[in-house]
Amino acid sequence: MKRLLILRHAKAERAKKDTPEDSDRPLTDRGRKDARAIGHIMTARGYLPDVVLCSPSKRTRETLELVESETGSGAKVEVPDKLYLATARQILALVRGLPDDVRRPLIIGHNPGLEECAISLIDDASYPKLGPRSESLKEKFPTAALAVLDFRSSKWKDLKPATGTLLDFITPKDLGRN
Repeated sequence: MKRLLILRHAKAERAKKDTPEDSDRPLTDRGRKDARAIGHIMTARGYLPDVVLCSPSKRTRETLELVESETGSGAKVEVPDKLYLATARQILALVRGLPDDVRRPLIIGHNPGLEECAISLIDDASYPKLGPRSESLKEKFPTAALAVLDFRSSKWKDLKPATGTLLDFITPKDLGRN
C-alpha cells in the first residue's frame, strides 16, 4: 500500500513592487501559524513523510520548514523546478517517477494543479466516508490544506486517476485557524 500526502503551501503575501517575482512571495503571519498547525496535526495523526517533493518557491519552502519543525520527520527533500506551478499531469508524472521503496511522499505545491491532481486521483466512492470535509475538497483546496490518499498499488508508476481512497482532508479552518 502507498500513501500520498498532498499539501498546498500556506497563506502567502500578495505580490508587491519590491517582490515582483511570484516565486519570491513569503508566508504571512497567518500562513506561518497554519503551517505549524498542519505539521502538528500531521505528527498527531501519524502522517509523516519519508520523502518530500517541494516546489522551489519561497512560500512552499517556508511551509516545508515550518511543517518539518513540527514533525521532525527528517524526510529526504527534493526541490524539482518543474513542481513550481505544475499542472495536475506534471504532478502525477513526478509521483509516478518515485522509487517504489518510497511509501509516504509529501508533495508541497500550488493550485490549481495540486487541487486538480488530488481530485483526479480520488475514487469518488471514498468521498462519503469523510462526510462534509471531503465535499469541501471538491469545492476548494485552501492554503495549508492537507489531503491524505491511500492506494492499493505497490508501484508508483501504476498510479491512475480515480484509484485513491481519501483517508483525510484537513484545513486550517478544521484546526480552529483562519
